[in-house]
Amino acid sequence: MMKTKNWSIALEHGEYEENKELVIQEAISAIHDTGIGLYVNVVTPSTFGNPENYLQPVIEDTFGDHVTMKFIDQCGCGGYVLRVWKNK
Repeated sequence: MMKTKNWSIALEHGEYEENKELVIQEAISAIHDTGIGLYVNVVTPSTFGNPENYLQPVIEDTFGDHVTMKFIDQCGCGGYVLRVWKNK
């Protein structure tokens, strides 16, 4: 279902902490579900480190110039937040 407002997806706990491929799959799906002109905050587990190193390249390869990204911060839960705007 296409999201009609900015939103967040929490991928930092449970099975996500042990499965980087699942984190990547769910993040890609979340971006697909985000409406144009909006963003999704992708919250990733601390176990894989900064998402700029493993998630951002996959998103760039998948979406090209259809998205813009910004690393926000490491949150109190220990996870990391990568904000992804859908431009087209």
